[in-house]
Amino acid sequence: MSLAQGRPYLAIPGPSTVPDRVLAAMHRPAPNIYAGALVEMVETIWPDLRRLALSSGHVALYISNGHGAWEAANANLFSRGDRALLLATGRFGVAWAEHARAMGVEVEMIDFGKSTAADPGRLEAALRADREHKIKAVLVTLVDTASSVRNDIPAMRAAIDAAGHPALLAVDGIAALGCDEFRMDDWGVDVLVSASQKGVMLPPGLGFVHFNDRALQASRTSDLATPYWRWEPRALGTEFYQHFAGTAPTHHLFGLRESLTMILEEEGLAHVWARHATLARAVWAAFEAWGQGGDIALNIADPAQRAHAVTAARIGGGGATRLRAWCEQEAGVTLGIGLGMAAPSDPTYGDFLRVAHMGHVNAHMTLGALAVMEAGMQALGIAHGPGALAAAAAVVAGA
Repeated sequence: MSLAQGRPYLAIPGPSTVPDRVLAAMHRPAPNIYAGALVEMVETIWPDLRRLALSSGHVALYISNGHGAWEAANANLFSRGDRALLLATGRFGVAWAEHARAMGVEVEMIDFGKSTAADPGRLEAALRADREHKIKAVLVTLVDTASSVRNDIPAMRAAIDAAGHPALLAVDGIAALGCDEFRMDDWGVDVLVSASQKGVMLPPGLGFVHFNDRALQASRTSDLATPYWRWEPRALGTEFYQHFAGTAPTHHLFGLRESLTMILEEEGLAHVWARHATLARAVWAAFEAWGQGGDIALNIADPAQRAHAVTAARIGGGGATRLRAWCEQEAGVTLGIGLGMAAPSDPTYGDFLRVAHMGHVNAHMTLGALAVMEAGMQALGIAHGPGALAAAAAVVAGA
């Protein structure tokens, strides 16, 4: 008998759960886009977007998803034929490289696989080998949404500096901003790309690009930036419409104002990071217990390399796909697919899933999802070890 009636829970790594307060803020008549309350409200958004990234630089907002934020960064950083060095730790790192290549950028990619973080030593060696300093920027994900690998961004900056290389450091924070700790200025990041549908707790539709003066100067020689994607007028324009290259995304902006208030003023960024870390550890504890009695394992062995926003895992014998279907159909919990972990033709394609714990998520949501997963394992006869829910509860109780 299905028990999926009631409010469903979307435990996929974006779009994440949108708070009722944010939905209510968006539920209003269309405003005047030329003067008045909307224009005045948007002026308060820019400094708070900087606070969210701990950045003193510039921020450009696009009507786009994360792929659009990639394109904005690529277009402003590079000219056709420029070189980039990309450190891939999962499907989204590889995809960023593909995206840049399609725009005419020559991308050298160091692929670290799908289960481990980027090695700063290999980055330093690659930059030392570039004696003519042709590499214009290093591109890396903070969290790869597919593999759930979390990279050490300060170590990447230290490697660039140790090599004495002038390359800019550009970070994909789409899955991480508002979930995992990120300090743009302190970590020496020149460009950050992110989007609205994950830790920022909005529907998809907004892309954000933070950039410092060094990146701004570099962008002024780019020949890839078209009028829509050029970031300078969006960040530094004197007319309201310039921030959006036309009509503003009005209702998303009202929602963004509410979500930034919730994150920065009410909960506080440090607590947001700590909450995500605790919920992540609860999920890890459950999987580690399940794995003691079945073919179940976390994708990332080293806890220091695991994201606090999403957890990728494996349940052998196609168990992950069967469990995802049961959880959604029988209990109203939707888990994430195992994106990019195996080709559809691979016999292990059905072995991977992801559990998101990002954005507007609390203890009962995460513990409830884990309980549903265990019920599904019992219903489907998936072998698993005991004590997972108790282990997860102990993490929450000790927070």
